[in-house]
Amino acid sequence: MARKNPAVPDPAFRPHDHSRCRSKVLAAASRRAREQGLRLTPVRRRVLEILLENHRAMGAYEVLERLVREGWGAQPPIAYRALDFLARHGFVHKVRRLNAYVACTRNTHSDPPLLLICRECGRVGEAEGAGISREIGAIAGARGFAVERLGMEALGLCPACAADGGGEA
Repeated sequence: MARKNPAVPDPAFRPHDHSRCRSKVLAAASRRAREQGLRLTPVRRRVLEILLENHRAMGAYEVLERLVREGWGAQPPIAYRALDFLARHGFVHKVRRLNAYVACTRNTHSDPPLLLICRECGRVGEAEGAGISREIGAIAGARGFAVERLGMEALGLCPACAADGGGEA
């Protein structure tokens, strides 16, 4: 597999046709759900659509507020259950640092992705984490430790925020 030029920003960090991006991810998610025999119920699909509106992570209560405004009901379990399902099946990623969720725009991860979190604008990009995951597994294994779950997050500045001076006063 060819590697992308590292100087080309992740779509989350550069202008792009976001409606095309959103449509592509929703179509891939629907196809994958069908292939895996998963039910992408109307509320699960709507939660995914909400997360796909931009490349920023959203907390469960932000998602719930949107669902309530749209008439889906005001019970927190509706949002939590949908987010849990979507995260468990790889349609979204839990951004632990932010206690929030972001839509998976790649749908091709065999290993956990490296989530690139901009501390200034809040956008979250994804990078393949396979090499990092293998290295961590090897280091842990050499110490007799078996990794069961791995989440990788990097906090920094996206290209636009870095160019703007990184939010410094």
